[in-house]
Amino acid sequence: MSDLGHSVRSEVAPIFNFGLLLTGFLISLYSVKALIRHARYTGVSLTLSGFLLQLVATFDEVYGYLHYLVSVLFFLSLGLSSILYAVERRSITAAVAFIIGSLSWILYWTGILDVGIAVPEALSSIAVALWIIRSTLESFSKS
Repeated sequence: MSDLGHSVRSEVAPIFNFGLLLTGFLISLYSVKALIRHARYTGVSLTLSGFLLQLVATFDEVYGYLHYLVSVLFFLSLGLSSILYAVERRSITAAVAFIIGSLSWILYWTGILDVGIAVPEALSSIAVALWIIRSTLESFSKS
């Protein structure tokens, strides 16, 4: 998916990267304002994930290794946030998200899943988004 944000080769880079920046901001905002109240460690971890997503947008593929580094850190932080939420809230959804994300990356890196890197990026991001959305809905229904 990072190809969409390549500021030299992609015509949609401004839109794509703005979307990543906004999403990272909103994830961090939610984490600091709501999630941290009922899942403290997850709130801190997911705030970091939101910031790292903003760095992925800021340092697009033009930056080479720096983009790779912040991307890897972002996906690792999503995994950590999923584990923390699964433990803190006894969330099966977060545990399954971690398993789906991990398996997609393992299958990709071992060559078993013979697809582009966008597939594990999308699978792990969507899986994590599901537990974040669910936690948001639960948070709003209680208040």
